[in-house]
Amino acid sequence: MVPGHGLCGARGRRVGHNGGVAEFLVVTGLSGAGRSQAGAVLEDLGWYVMDNLPTPLITKVADLLSGPGPEVQKVALVVGRHAGQLGDLRAAVTQLEASGHGVKLLFLEASDEVLVRRFEGTRRRHPLGREGVVEAIADERHRLETIKEVADVVVDTSELNVHQLRERLADLFADESAAMQILVLSFGFKHGVPLDVDNVLDVRFLPNPHWVEEMRPLTGLDEPVRRYVLGQPAAAEFLARAEHLLKFLVPAYVKEGKSYLTLAIGCTGGHHRSVVLAEEFAVRLRAMGYTPTVIHRDVER
Repeated sequence: MVPGHGLCGARGRRVGHNGGVAEFLVVTGLSGAGRSQAGAVLEDLGWYVMDNLPTPLITKVADLLSGPGPEVQKVALVVGRHAGQLGDLRAAVTQLEASGHGVKLLFLEASDEVLVRRFEGTRRRHPLGREGVVEAIADERHRLETIKEVADVVVDTSELNVHQLRERLADLFADESAAMQILVLSFGFKHGVPLDVDNVLDVRFLPNPHWVEEMRPLTGLDEPVRRYVLGQPAAAEFLARAEHLLKFLVPAYVKEGKSYLTLAIGCTGGHHRSVVLAEEFAVRLRAMGYTPTVIHRDVER
């Protein structure tokens, strides 16, 4: 993600003229990546949700909701992706920002394999599916590249079930008052590198507790594994250097206007080393005054 790249205006700035909307969230992404589920979650979180909104209506609806009348603080515009409208979406968001509204853009994506499986499982036709699902997915991914580039946050739903998606969106959008929302994510490289992250740190240089028989069934949330990992001299030096880097990076991201930051810590399986160090990164971030969320993606695999 490139914060604010390509879109000028009031990204993330709260406004509320005439008692109107304080914040707009435009939700888009690949078909089958969870757009409708995201809308339902946001509604539960207190957002006023308009689902399957045609792109040409974005600015018209925004103007109506921002006019005199009942005060609406948070509106999520879940944008439909009819074939003829994909090229208009970026222009509509730009126009929305230029009119003085506070705007954030959420982009949902998933791997091609997962999207194909979802469409085949539901027997739904892809919105662009005249040539077949695989070709339609590739076409839509290409058309939405420029939107993804300017998104405030990208969420990859490939490995998320409905409950995990709810937790992820709640972490991001339940409390919009935070200056920056930080996610620390542990994962296993053998299950794939997460796509929706800003920084990835590889901790496979540390001795693996998996090869210690009594620790193999445990995870990094268990005290024996934590002591083992943090007892390695390289772990202490790594944490000290990484903390120094975070003290530089996070304020720089805040100054740049970035609202969301995801830091991923990876080991081989996502059970031991990455879990321990993700928890340690969260401790250090809290000491810096931030309130990170910690997710262990692969700890139960």
